[in-house]
Amino acid sequence: MNDDSKAGRKPRVTDDEILQLFEDSSDPVLSTAEVTELLPIKRSATYKRLSALRDEGLLMGKDIGGRNTVWWIPTE
Repeated sequence: MNDDSKAGRKPRVTDDEILQLFEDSSDPVLSTAEVTELLPIKRSATYKRLSALRDEGLLMGKDIGGRNTVWWIPTE
């Protein structure tokens, strides 16, 4: 039995697609878990991508305890 959802290349998500999730959200902040639910990639990959966007100054993030981090687009 062939499961196409697990075969082939891993899904690719652009930085712009990730940032668009924040632009489209009615919430001012999103948690890593919330972003993960909206993307076709795993939590660890989502966290790495969000951290990279924070390092580039495109997102801000704050640890709120445990393995929880919230993210938002910085305002100027």
